[in-house]
Amino acid sequence: MAMVAYIRVSSVGQSLEVQRDAVLRAGVQADHVFEEKRSGLDSARPALREAMRFVRKGDLFIITKIDRLARSAVDLLTIVNELKAKEVALRVLDQSIDTATPEGRALLQMLAVFAEFETELRRERQMDGIAKAKADGTRFGRKPQATDDVVSEIRRMRAEGKLIKDIMKATGLSKATVYRALGGAQGEAAEAR
Repeated sequence: MAMVAYIRVSSVGQSLEVQRDAVLRAGVQADHVFEEKRSGLDSARPALREAMRFVRKGDLFIITKIDRLARSAVDLLTIVNELKAKEVALRVLDQSIDTATPEGRALLQMLAVFAEFETELRRERQMDGIAKAKADGTRFGRKPQATDDVVSEIRRMRAEGKLIKDIMKATGLSKATVYRALGGAQGEAAEAR
């Protein structure tokens, strides 16, 4: 029986060191640790796919926390079922879960449901916060490049017969922004002249 570990952090600025130390202490050999820096929501996680291909019947797949492996109950159960089909047990170190036991399998499924519930609550709170900020007048996204003064200037230059490329150069704006300032289709029709 081999022990294979998968460790992950969400961003490049985060460290894998704590997770790596934990799985090495658990007895995983350094060359059996698969690691990556990717979002858990990213379904294309190459190190996870590689670790899943690497494990064999009778192996033990080790992670430090459930959220390092999956972000939804569906995703987690898909991975657990894939491991089960290969006759590989899953051990979660921080939550003392081992799918080699019936209790461990039941606990894992319950935790997955609660984790998904928590994610949904977080998403709802975020959407409520965004809605409140919009209602309070907060604007999201980049500031518009073409202010009212710039739009007036663009229209004046076009009325004087300047070409779009010359307007772009004079204002430092993109072709799309210049056309939007000219009124979209109206600007395109003017360009054709």
